[in-house]
Amino acid sequence: MNFASFVNDAEPLRNPDQSAGTSVLERPQVEESPVRDDGGDADRFAHYVSRDRIAESRATGRPVVALCGKVWVPKHDPSKYPVCPDCKRIYDEMMA
Repeated sequence: MNFASFVNDAEPLRNPDQSAGTSVLERPQVEESPVRDDGGDADRFAHYVSRDRIAESRATGRPVVALCGKVWVPKHDPSKYPVCPDCKRIYDEMMA
């Protein structure tokens, strides 16, 4: 009797590429937020966004992206806030 050819039933699990079976890869659950979180500092400013995008956002509820990169759904009157310094700088550079 030759026991050298003994096959371990768990062997295919060690190298799933060589088996005819199916393996399941488990990934940890990761929550991703599509909205950038800036800690609320950018909420204190009025940002530069095209008027067409603002109108579209108000009609659809989709967020807009300011020149500085802030992503949000406009809801407040921007005349009540100071202009975002990053948006102003970027706008001035574009117009120069």
